[in-house]
Amino acid sequence: MSDGDFGRTGLRGSPRISVAIVAMGGQGGGVLADWIVALAEREGWAAQSTSVPGVAQRTGATIYYIEMAPAKKDAEPVFALMPAPGDVDVVLAAELMEAGRSMMRGLVTPERTTLIASTHRAFAVAEKQTPGDGVADPGAVSIAADFAAKRVIAFDMEALAKSNGSVISAAMFGALAGAAVLPFDRAAFESAVRAGGTGVESSLRAFAAAFDQVQREPIEPIRRFPEKRFVSPPESSGHPELDRLVARVRTFPAQAQPWLFAGVRRLVDYLDPAYALEYLDRVGVLSDADRRNGGEAKGFAFTSAAAKYLAVAMAYDDVARVADLKIRESRRTRVRREVDAGADTIVATTEYFHPRAEEVCGSLPKAWGEWIENRPGVFKRLDWLVNRGRRIRTDTVTGYLTLAFVASLGRRRRTSLRHAREAAHREGWLAGALAALERRYDLGVEVLACRRLVKGYSDTHARGLSKFDRVMSAVPALSAREDGAVWLDRLKRAALADEAGTALDGVLKTVATL
Repeated sequence: MSDGDFGRTGLRGSPRISVAIVAMGGQGGGVLADWIVALAEREGWAAQSTSVPGVAQRTGATIYYIEMAPAKKDAEPVFALMPAPGDVDVVLAAELMEAGRSMMRGLVTPERTTLIASTHRAFAVAEKQTPGDGVADPGAVSIAADFAAKRVIAFDMEALAKSNGSVISAAMFGALAGAAVLPFDRAAFESAVRAGGTGVESSLRAFAAAFDQVQREPIEPIRRFPEKRFVSPPESSGHPELDRLVARVRTFPAQAQPWLFAGVRRLVDYLDPAYALEYLDRVGVLSDADRRNGGEAKGFAFTSAAAKYLAVAMAYDDVARVADLKIRESRRTRVRREVDAGADTIVATTEYFHPRAEEVCGSLPKAWGEWIENRPGVFKRLDWLVNRGRRIRTDTVTGYLTLAFVASLGRRRRTSLRHAREAAHREGWLAGALAALERRYDLGVEVLACRRLVKGYSDTHARGLSKFDRVMSAVPALSAREDGAVWLDRLKRAALADEAGTALDGVLKTVATL
């Protein structure tokens, strides 16, 4: 091996290799650093590992830094305590955007650095708090990596590790071995894993899968969102009512059928088959209007949008729905999976609720709820009683039974005040979409898509409803414009851009001047 084969030269011309690991809490960055150091030392190299912790799990990842060089009997190498821009041979990023931050810090350079990154996303708070699509563009990181790194290895190491019952650090170690950027063979890497003594078999499975992935396809396509997958309708469910619903779905245009079946499944789960049939009847009216207005030439985009957004509107989030979702077995299973809980591990889950008098009145029969709302004194006292934060542990008998009782109220939601108001608002929205469709096809589709603005419950629902009404107020003026659909889409995106509605205010002022 020549001095130029691996890294830059260090003490007396010895090759020096520098490795930076960028990982968030819980991703095993420290374990990965320990494996690399143990690997180097077992092969007769001197190695040093340091770390610079971030502020918190999603406001700053921890950077683990390893330097190594062949050991010399007559001299001790001097290693750096942290990575320097332009002086790193290998960067291992345990999440896609952390790879991007590594490039911004100058740790990745085209003359020297091999970038090994997992393409999965762990969304930052700033991405999740945006009402609409606040997800950072992964394509920008992918393009930058092509220019910033000497070599790129990128695939979903998180999914690969989980499918093998391990954690991402094992998959990243396998990718490092497969990249052949360190002067050690595969057996040496595996020996380092075995020496760890914990979860050896699952770690070796993930290691082997990642190693093979590098040999087969070192770079996977990066998508902004997971590919949408629809469940195909069965030929028969064995239940007459459900079979009738499926048969009805097949009478609609083929382009809308996947959305319709997804909507039927959602509404049967939400309430009952009769409610799903009500949904299909309403979409049927909209589909007929679509066909009359040239929908076939447009790929029945109006029908597809109606199938998608009407199902969401009919499955609105009320207190019964939220309580039901909190106590479902599928949620418990997902939480256990996300925290990597073992079969014998007890997981305590605390749910946070902050009900208002509005939610209580909305869950009551229509007449009762209106009676309370029409008496300010009674409403105020009720709000004083219920409007406070509550923490309910669903892993306890009392907590579970409390939410189970609230969830049971969903069976009678058709009689509730909230349901009556949702139905009235929904019919007004659909009437506006049909009126816009008669004027301009694309505008009708965009009116349906504006339902994205209404989501959640309590304060979140109130804010979304307010934005929806403000956006819809511009539809009459936009109906006269050829680019009305474009402007309505801009209004919708502005409404989703921030919680306060500042961006929406600006676009509405612009629309007023058109």
